[in-house]
Amino acid sequence: MWGIEQSEIRAMAQARCNTAYLPEASFPDALQVTTNLDEALASAEDVLIVVPSHAFRETLQRLKSSSLPLKHLAWATKGFETKTGKLPHQIATEVLGPNLQTAVISGPTFAAEVAAGLPSAVSIASTDKENAQRLAEAISTDTFRAYIAEDIIGVEVGGATKNVLAIGAGISDGLGFGANTRSFLVTRGLMEMTRLGLALGARKDTFMGLSGMGDLVLTCTDDQSRNRRFGLGLAKGAAADEVRKAIGQVVEGFYAASAVFSVAQRLRVEMPIVEQIYKVIYEGVSPREAVTTLMRRPLTPE
Repeated sequence: MWGIEQSEIRAMAQARCNTAYLPEASFPDALQVTTNLDEALASAEDVLIVVPSHAFRETLQRLKSSSLPLKHLAWATKGFETKTGKLPHQIATEVLGPNLQTAVISGPTFAAEVAAGLPSAVSIASTDKENAQRLAEAISTDTFRAYIAEDIIGVEVGGATKNVLAIGAGISDGLGFGANTRSFLVTRGLMEMTRLGLALGARKDTFMGLSGMGDLVLTCTDDQSRNRRFGLGLAKGAAADEVRKAIGQVVEGFYAASAVFSVAQRLRVEMPIVEQIYKVIYEGVSPREAVTTLMRRPLTPE
């Protein structure tokens, strides 16, 4: 099921924790581990999907084929669909229809810190304010705060694009370029993210919030980020597949680099940092050559 081995499911059920990735965080007593979708959804009013972007459509298709009615759907999946360039909300509408109440949850959160009870915050975006408010109240605690928003496109674009830019920050730090360069990449990366979002119909202010600048800063500056670690590995000269294997978890930025670059090309949105990261991963351009290309671009107003 979604690439999870049955042995892993049994181990989680027995140990009452995610033994592979978060062994220090015990499951709540009410949480049950199952591979039976109908069993998992029985009597559920809300469904939250948290799968990698490349598994999102398949998950929705399984939901559609289930025997249970679906009332409210939310997801924390981040990324464009690689083949189509569609955002998660577009895929949800395509698979499940336009009448379902939906929401997207995104923001600067590392799972280990949330599980440890360290103060964290996210955005919940929905076209239905009452739906967003209801979800925010349901998941907020003394250490976890949810803010509501209406800009689903902006929240999704931020969540997808920041993973690519975090690879760039990892490459920069891996090459020893220092804090100045990292700050340059984060700041100009935020501009690229905003340009892409606006071209897709997002609101500019969204990218100054948790799901934009907040998530970008987090993933670009801390080694808990798999995307940043992926960039560090590329800077050492390792091949992309080699670094992904060493990390041992899904590196969303690997897929997002291709998808974001393709969408930007289609919309004629200038994203030079994303373009160079794409070329490092998929065209064999060396990290140093990519940085040189960025620095030699024609001078323009900020």
